[in-house]
Amino acid sequence: MLFLRPLNDRVAVAPQIDPEDMAAIKAAGFVAVVNNRPDDEEPGQPGGEAIRAAAAAAGLGYQAIPVTHAGFSHPQLDAMAAALAAADGPVLAYCRSGTRSCNLWALAAAKAGRDPALLVAQAAAAGYDLSGLRPTLDALSASGVEAR
Repeated sequence: MLFLRPLNDRVAVAPQIDPEDMAAIKAAGFVAVVNNRPDDEEPGQPGGEAIRAAAAAAGLGYQAIPVTHAGFSHPQLDAMAAALAAADGPVLAYCRSGTRSCNLWALAAAKAGRDPALLVAQAAAAGYDLSGLRPTLDALSASGVEAR
């Protein structure tokens, strides 16, 4: 059973997905999957290669942007922004709980100049609290080149 949390009309996040979920993900209207979970983070989790192969078989794009306990980096923010921009439709990002995926989305969007208040509100509507990231979102947004 998939537990998808839409952040807006282009991005949703989810806890760990399985290769068998790809048909349902495709049927839900997604065109791509972003894996924010490193392999072997937890015993028994599906590996990224299995998810990639299942996504490809279902006709979905796939991008791995693993986020470890070390936190977020600008290359990860840039990779997330690029993955979302390259997708011709809605994207599902996942990790263990969905939190890292939500945080990465918000950080990438703020870096692109999106309004931090809107990002916080969209995340809150999906059940995620970005208050701890707000100063970083504000700083990234202030340096962003696009205001949307």
